[in-house]
Amino acid sequence: MPRFDALLAHARAWLPARTTVDARERLRAVAGAGLGLLAAALLSHWLAGPLHASVWLIAPLGASAVLVFAVPASPLAQPWPVIGGNTLSAAVGIACASWIPEPTIAAAVAVAMAVALMFSARCLHPPGGAAALLAVLTHTTHFSSALFPFFTNSLLLVLAGVLYNTLTGRRYPHVQVARPPAADARFSQADIDAVLARYNQVLDISRDDLESLIQQTELESYKRRLGTLHCADIMSSEPISVEFGTPLQEAWALMHERRIKALPVTDRTRRVVGIVTQADFFRQIDLQHHDGIAGRLRELIRATRTVMSNKPEVVGQIMTRQVRVASADRPVVDLVPLFSEGGHHHIPIIDGEKRLTGMITQSDFVRALYRAVGPA
Repeated sequence: MPRFDALLAHARAWLPARTTVDARERLRAVAGAGLGLLAAALLSHWLAGPLHASVWLIAPLGASAVLVFAVPASPLAQPWPVIGGNTLSAAVGIACASWIPEPTIAAAVAVAMAVALMFSARCLHPPGGAAALLAVLTHTTHFSSALFPFFTNSLLLVLAGVLYNTLTGRRYPHVQVARPPAADARFSQADIDAVLARYNQVLDISRDDLESLIQQTELESYKRRLGTLHCADIMSSEPISVEFGTPLQEAWALMHERRIKALPVTDRTRRVVGIVTQADFFRQIDLQHHDGIAGRLRELIRATRTVMSNKPEVVGQIMTRQVRVASADRPVVDLVPLFSEGGHHHIPIIDGEKRLTGMITQSDFVRALYRAVGPA
């Protein structure tokens, strides 16, 4: 029955989502909230003595403690939202309690104006609404109360949050980290900004965390779809290789004949000692002047007939010695960062005895990726 299914779906929407944090993180949050609030309360009570303040601890601080210690990465839990949100909202509530005689109207106006002010001051903090309401309900009319206890309580809680979260491995304040965009990134910060602008709602997550979650979700999707695919499944077997002493002319002829752009360099036991690419050849000639490049390349690879030579003669003199290799039984998904962000185009594959057994190029990887995640 469609109507029953719709009602059931609507009822499920009221159920809370399952949390994804483990018991250790829950214990960390519980202990932090208790210790943080205890520290703020003790110091505030000590300060209230000289100040002769009757109220030294505000109820909204409990809600602030939940944010600071349970979700320290939330934009709503950062120091300025906690301090500014509670203090400014309290000032709004005090003003409404002083100037609006009817408490019900004063309460509604106080909360609404507090939300507006927090938006404008970029310190949106849910307990701030409670702070405004508390000022009205207790008929607080002295603006000094915004400084104590509201400001003081909030500041002490934030300081406790900085200390506790740092000691327990949580970044707080959670400053957004600007990451330089990768050249071949699937999306940019501008893309995220455009989507957030269309969404047009407050998200309780920072932009850098959102970007990181999207990237990690993509990688997890690759892992699931690629399954148990290993390097041996997609590599080109029996790759053409050269040795340290292979003449440049021979190596260049091999690349030109087989239409490949890189050759692994091995020793006599087939262990990889380097890799030579077309870029290694071109690095040996002057590319600032475009005229005569072909002639300079021919001169480079031409063997010198004399005993002494002032130019490279063999592959080992121009090869790249730091070469990234992968074992044949390594999961293919592990190569995603190497090809997408590491700038690698060719990865030699070695067997259990570290001997060259294959080669994976970007084309091999993209082909395997397309077969795994492309349309059926």
